[in-house]
Amino acid sequence: GSPQEESISMTFNYELSSPRNVSRPSHHFRGYTKPHMAYTQNPCLPKVRGDAVELVRRGWSTRKVARHCGFHQSTIVRWMAKARVRGYGSIPTRSSRPHRSPQALSAEVVSAIIRQRIGRRRCGQVVHQELLRQGVSVSLSSVQRTLERCHLIRKRSSWKRPHDATERPVVTACGALLQADTAHFVLPDGSRLYVCTLIDLFSRWAYAEVVERISAQRSARFIEQAQKSASFLFVMVQTDHGSEFSTWFTHALVTQGIALRHSRVRQSNDNAHIERFNRTLQEECVDQTVHTVVGFKHALREYLFWYNTERSHMGINYQTPLSLVPRY
Repeated sequence: GSPQEESISMTFNYELSSPRNVSRPSHHFRGYTKPHMAYTQNPCLPKVRGDAVELVRRGWSTRKVARHCGFHQSTIVRWMAKARVRGYGSIPTRSSRPHRSPQALSAEVVSAIIRQRIGRRRCGQVVHQELLRQGVSVSLSSVQRTLERCHLIRKRSSWKRPHDATERPVVTACGALLQADTAHFVLPDGSRLYVCTLIDLFSRWAYAEVVERISAQRSARFIEQAQKSASFLFVMVQTDHGSEFSTWFTHALVTQGIALRHSRVRQSNDNAHIERFNRTLQEECVDQTVHTVVGFKHALREYLFWYNTERSHMGINYQTPLSLVPRY
């Protein structure tokens, strides 16, 4: 045949001989499904369709073109119908996305999910529980898909190295083990501001204070003030190896009848609860507050009351810390 027909024949042979270019349904493509994925991802197929239509226009029958290309005759007929509308050239692959989704969530439910997420930036599990309390019937998977579709989920990097979970003491009552830390913040004028934080592992009860400078004496006074604010006794406090938790701090806790336990060096998972509380405190309170001593103190007072009395926690089965703290 002519050079053009030989080129078309080579294109068809490449299409049929390469297993990765075989047209197949999306639900069978390499063992997984992608939403709205075309039935084929072969980049050469639009040109193949156009070349097949061109052979029919040059006088070949649809049956002869079908035998030459390796497709069914009805496929060639459908390509011809598309070519009458599009004219000359390649015929692109249409998306396999359905025209309508009868089981899709209503706009009201989607808006409720987004409002719950944007408010306090809670995770999908908490958003799902809050919607159920409001009488909105929706599944957890639907909530997660909606948040992912709206780009409201911070995905874990696939390149991040996983770390093994470290063991921690068994906590069976309030005060059995608490974790303390110090969060550092930089003010607009370049100076530093510190927030001493404390959290109880059993009830998730939290306490925090703002200080302009850190030292072992100030940390000891912070634990003393936290003990006065709590309705349960502190048995053991766990900290890292910061200078504000040095030997003087250890002796001060002993005089108060509180044991001290240091976490392992370079093992941040040992203090996972207090580190997560510091991040929550920054996201839900500090980032929305004027970075001044007065602003921090006023915001912390209101936030800690809400955190301990109204905020539901996944770690304690969506209860509030105050519901687990004993009352005398």
